[in-house]
Amino acid sequence: MASRRLHEALFRPRRIALIGASADRTRLTARVQLYLRKHGFAGDILPVHPRERMVLGEQAYPTVADIPGPVDFAYILLNTAQVEGVVGAVAEKGIPVACVLADGFAEAGPEGLARQERLLAAARAAGLRLLGPNSMGVVNLNARIACSVNAALEADALPAGRIALVSQSGSMMGAILSRGAARGIGFSHLVGTGNEADLTAGEIAGLLVDDPEVDAILLFLEAIRAPEQFAALARRAHAAGKPVIAYKLGRSRFGAELATSHTGALAGSDAAAEAFFRAHGIARVTTLEGLLELPALLAGRRPMARPHRAVGVMTTTGGGGAMAVDCLGVAGIEARAPDAAASAALEEAGFPHHGRLLDVTLAGTRPDRVAAALNALQRAADTDLALSVIGSSAQFRPQDSVAGILRARDAGLPKPIAAFLVPEAPHSLRLLAEAGIAAFRTPESAADCIRAWCDWRAPRAAPEAPAIAHTLPERPDEADARRLFAALGLASPFAVLRAPEGRPPEGFAFPVALKILSPDLAHKTELGGVRLDIADAAALKQEAAAMRYRVARMAPGARLTGFLVQPMAKGLGEAILGFRRDPEVGPVVMLGTGGVTAELFRDVTLRLAPVSEEEAREMIAEVKGLRPLGGWRGLPRGDLAALARAVAALSRLAAREDIAEAEINPLIIGPEGEGVTVADAWVVRR
Repeated sequence: MASRRLHEALFRPRRIALIGASADRTRLTARVQLYLRKHGFAGDILPVHPRERMVLGEQAYPTVADIPGPVDFAYILLNTAQVEGVVGAVAEKGIPVACVLADGFAEAGPEGLARQERLLAAARAAGLRLLGPNSMGVVNLNARIACSVNAALEADALPAGRIALVSQSGSMMGAILSRGAARGIGFSHLVGTGNEADLTAGEIAGLLVDDPEVDAILLFLEAIRAPEQFAALARRAHAAGKPVIAYKLGRSRFGAELATSHTGALAGSDAAAEAFFRAHGIARVTTLEGLLELPALLAGRRPMARPHRAVGVMTTTGGGGAMAVDCLGVAGIEARAPDAAASAALEEAGFPHHGRLLDVTLAGTRPDRVAAALNALQRAADTDLALSVIGSSAQFRPQDSVAGILRARDAGLPKPIAAFLVPEAPHSLRLLAEAGIAAFRTPESAADCIRAWCDWRAPRAAPEAPAIAHTLPERPDEADARRLFAALGLASPFAVLRAPEGRPPEGFAFPVALKILSPDLAHKTELGGVRLDIADAAALKQEAAAMRYRVARMAPGARLTGFLVQPMAKGLGEAILGFRRDPEVGPVVMLGTGGVTAELFRDVTLRLAPVSEEEAREMIAEVKGLRPLGGWRGLPRGDLAALARAVAALSRLAAREDIAEAEINPLIIGPEGEGVTVADAWVVRR
């Protein structure tokens, strides 16, 4: 019931108070009132101004308390210093939600953050929900409510539609609205969430899942705040058959600030965000065009269970078709030659064909021929989509150029059809948008959207992560990390020497590796803290004494706790296996090619932790450097089953809130059936 009331107050208010409204039409604070009336708001606009009796033709009130009757929504247009003083009055009036336009809060440094925290505390104490601060407001085009100061609302008319946008950037809210309008793509709702002191993008988007006027939800994100709300949104949206599509800005500063191991350096927040979206069934685009174009491809469809990551491509322009094929290939999508079923349909329709590209240039734009070619490509059993690439006819004969695509769509075959328009062809784009067919303006956005369609998954059911009963010192060294990993089932033989004169246990096999032990040194090789292939006990003693001297000289501030000795291990390959508690999305597990070159090649994949062994096998398949271990070109097969068990085991660290990072690099992969060996280990406590 509370969410229903919040939905109505945010998206369908009938009485709106504008606190700090201006009678000067040229001022920013006058815009919202002008836009509300311009775009047809039929409810009550209630300006609050301490001196004016009338503001832009509407009766004004000196204070919020002076407004007669209930108020659904308040937009606070005052400057930063005045906002705190009015929040109490808004709450006392019983207004359920207020939007704050002013900036100068958390984004402005410690003083602004303190101001925002005071604002939030006052609102929560009174039961008032806040949108912002630094929010450009709320737009509901179907209900003709343009409660925003965004200049995109200067347009005389804006197409209403069934796509909702929740944007952490207020200016991008207007930019996306105007770009969509130019293409005939209409929106139902647009919300600028600003600083998200209270209401987050995830919670607001969640309110739109049950809205009957919404078919798809777009997210423009700068950060993932309150990830559990995004996860809940995505699950509910999937159940309702409404795709959630995200465009997120790039790598966060958190990766550089918090990383102490290879894993931290490789598993930055953007990579973790990618894993988050994948796990929760949120489709991610990397182009702004794609954010507008992907909804038509996903709306009304479900994620594919086993995508082929391949498409059939038909073109009326050789160069344009080649561009599409090239960009698809870069995105990891194959333009595939017709299979037997598609070939038979093409031959029956009289189309000669060979290779990856069906060129029907000579058939022109005859609707029956275009439809026949697309329907034939739709019959392929090994592709995910049929793409039509249209040349100059899209610009000069828009009706003719799209007619064949519409006819192919109307044949009712289950595989989706999409189009890439090579020339600048706004009329054709608009016609396709109105028909609900995904149409791409550039080959890059076409590839981006088709890749997102193939990557789109149903939200996963996260496996349980049982508790790990193992005591870890406050500042663990490698031996402590190895004992923790042994508790996870990843035990490898080692011994600890507290002094150079110490000896490994009887029966410890030479040759051995010797490493310095210190909770302060994540990277020991650069400091001379690792020696390999030590042949006997005498050489071990000599190397240990030299190592302690060398490391103490190069890292005088490090606390040295002894030496670790382990048998030399050989295998068919090396992996890096890491765990990290990402500041945005929480625990993630990483797998990549290992050893000293791990950071150089960055051949890694991530998932939210914990993962199942099945998910771990998917991760293994995504790491290029591990593919030879699958028996590639007759090479010996590595124990990838043991590697999958190791990935799943390390991911169980998600159950340990006290662990920030952990890493095995390298994890040596033996021949099939011979397991894996922990060669180097590291753990960091929170």
